[in-house]
Amino acid sequence: MNTLTWIQKWYAKHCNGDWEHSYGVKIETVDNPGWSVEIDLTDTYLEDVPFDEVEEERNEEDWFYCIVRDGIFHGAGGAMNLEEILDCFKNWAAPLDED
Repeated sequence: MNTLTWIQKWYAKHCNGDWEHSYGVKIETVDNPGWSVEIDLTDTYLEDVPFDEVEEERNEEDWFYCIVRDGIFHGAGGAMNLEEILDCFKNWAAPLDED
């Protein structure tokens, strides 16, 4: 399953009439240029799962990092690194999925 489809399913799985009103997934552009991703883990099976920080810096335009801080997965990267950020989340979360 491709990463975008997987993220959509992950999000839909957690939408229970309550969770999506307070939490969710944010994907935004930033002006350096690049991407910012935030995925709230509150009330999900990932809420208390340790995450090892990922940092990849190939050059000024080709970079990304991912961390979990305060119950939120944070990812950022260059303009062409959005898929790597989402893959990082998927590669961590998918093997732990309860379904």
